[in-house]
Amino acid sequence: MAVSGLIMVGYLLIHMYGNLKMFAGKTMVDGQEVWAYDAYAHHLRVMGEPILPENGLLWIVRVVLLAAILVHIWSAFTLWSRARKASGGARRYAEKKALQRSYASYTMRWGGVTILLFVIYHLLHFTIGGTNPVVDTAPGAASIFPRVVESFQQPLVFISYLIAMIAVGLHIRHGFWSAFATLGANTSTKARTIWNAVAIAIALVIVLGFIAGPAAILFGGITL
Repeated sequence: MAVSGLIMVGYLLIHMYGNLKMFAGKTMVDGQEVWAYDAYAHHLRVMGEPILPENGLLWIVRVVLLAAILVHIWSAFTLWSRARKASGGARRYAEKKALQRSYASYTMRWGGVTILLFVIYHLLHFTIGGTNPVVDTAPGAASIFPRVVESFQQPLVFISYLIAMIAVGLHIRHGFWSAFATLGANTSTKARTIWNAVAIAIALVIVLGFIAGPAAILFGGITL
């Protein structure tokens, strides 16, 4: 569970960097002026050529990411099942630490479900299409950047995205620290403090990095 989670955190950092291309405006590619965000998306599709076919690297990333997600879900269910068997299904005694455990359990379990549902919606909305007629029929909808701008100009889309990103941040905040603790980094009080600070920093960077572009679109800082 720790390894699959760290793979997904790495992917999120790269994806977040790509999303920040929303702020880059337009750039010249082969003598034509295009949106930097679209140029970045095109570069991902052809990266690795001619060794790899077009979209080859993207499909490798997709397969690895899908495997990490499935392993993560399977691991979560396995650990939950083991915990229930170990406790005989009984509730814990009321104590101060129970609140911390409940918060962590709620964040990881239901936050994970929220993230999974959002990922499905995200793929339907931006990759497959068909979830939003306004965006699907907008001028330039076939291009990625206009599609993103048209989407986040709608407050409800932004709010759903914001909620999902908060869930991601809470999930990473607890999961990142837990992953390194599982892998043996929890060796002292100082180490716990350091990894806790790193987990908070990573979570904030990812959440703020993902929200920055959509927020700028919603409030008029980024337009077509």
